[in-house]
Amino acid sequence: MVLGNVVLGVAYGPADVVDILRQAGNEDSVITLDDRKLIEWQGGGPEVWD
Repeated sequence: MVLGNVVLGVAYGPADVVDILRQAGNEDSVITLDDRKLIEWQGGGPEVWD
């Protein structure tokens, strides 16, 4: 995950995305994986993991 030019971490699944967002200061109540204002998905969406 990247914020600006800073790599916050690498996510291998949805739980990793949530953990990284928490570490970045987001509260659980605002984290939803389909929120396009919070997350810009590349090559898929929250349901796509290879």
